[in-house]
Amino acid sequence: MEVTRDFTVATFVVHEGRVLLLYHRRLGMWLPPGGHIEPNELPDEAAVREVYEETGIRVELVGERALPVEYPRQLVRPRGVQLERIAPGHEHIDLVYFARPVGSVEIRPNHEATQVGWYGPEELAQLPLTEEIRLWVELALKTL
Repeated sequence: MEVTRDFTVATFVVHEGRVLLLYHRRLGMWLPPGGHIEPNELPDEAAVREVYEETGIRVELVGERALPVEYPRQLVRPRGVQLERIAPGHEHIDLVYFARPVGSVEIRPNHEATQVGWYGPEELAQLPLTEEIRLWVELALKTL
């Protein structure tokens, strides 16, 4: 079977010991903001755009750039890269980023999420997160 693949981003945003998560209406699960990288869009740009589109929060990515030069432009290294099977014959190459809010932390969700919020350890313990998302959340909270 031929496999098709899309590049996607997921961005774990942390503010004052709380992580930004949303309950995705169509997928029926708790996730960080994220989505597909658009044609001709840089991964960094997609990570920032998806957070803003889904939550109304502006962010800056946190991570290393390989070289301390202005040219060629150095992109923020994702914290992780993973391959997810979405359906038979279709996978996502998911670039996982960490970020901090810039400016207001007031949430303005879009139509994709039924719930969006900042969740600390007590609330996170009550959410039905997948093992993968729980591990990313723990790492993001520990890192930022």
